[in-house]
Amino acid sequence: MRIARAEIGSLRAYGILLADDSFIPAAATLEELVSNLSDAIEENDLARVQQRAAEDPVPAGSYRLLAPCEPSKIVAVGLNYRDHARELGQALPDEPIIFLKPPTSVVGPGDTIVLPPESSRVDYEAELAFVVGKRARRVSEADAPGHILGYTCANDVTARDLQQRDGQWTRAKSFDTFCPLGPWIETSFTCEGKRISSVLNDVLRQDSTLDNLIFKPHELLSFISSVMTLEPGDVVLTGTPAGIGKLFSNDRISVTIEGIGILANIVSE
Repeated sequence: MRIARAEIGSLRAYGILLADDSFIPAAATLEELVSNLSDAIEENDLARVQQRAAEDPVPAGSYRLLAPCEPSKIVAVGLNYRDHARELGQALPDEPIIFLKPPTSVVGPGDTIVLPPESSRVDYEAELAFVVGKRARRVSEADAPGHILGYTCANDVTARDLQQRDGQWTRAKSFDTFCPLGPWIETSFTCEGKRISSVLNDVLRQDSTLDNLIFKPHELLSFISSVMTLEPGDVVLTGTPAGIGKLFSNDRISVTIEGIGILANIVSE
């Protein structure tokens, strides 16, 4: 099932996307949507969603997709693909390397990535992200899947020169617009065998599979929740495969994950 957040005139709402891309507004917040439709989401029952809908579906073309959630925090994972570690000539980590991106870095599908004047090298990083569905604190790996609402595409935009200059990652990862998310949250998704890729100006730049992940989503949620409480709507970025590269003004960058969709953004100064 595809959970989305959309702008319909002056209204912003969470809802469900149907097969014809029409949108059923369902709730003002993600927590309300999950609370009201938890059984239908779990069983992937669109008919039940339509039966409970207070409003008619909004046809495709009559709404604009926004970032699919409003996280209180974004927890990102570095060096989590075997091919990316080989690309950088680094050993595989023994445990996840985590860092934070601020909620103000989030933009949605079709939005603009703005290159900050402080950096001369801004890179794209295609990533699988998962969205937390219920509060998680010290969750076991066995119980972790039950705390994941679903999955979406992400771009962990990074000011590479500032990352190298600072010796840590906060500034390089935190500029406004540096966390595109979308186009929706796919609740019926498994990682096994799925491809992840990025395309820059119609040229394939990254092409890998989620089988290359070192730490899987359930392992990451368990590890991160032992450090900090994850709230509904929080986002975890799971790392990027080999092939990262520089963005320039007027570029078009897209992230595609098989079984989820395409997140496309433009770049400007």
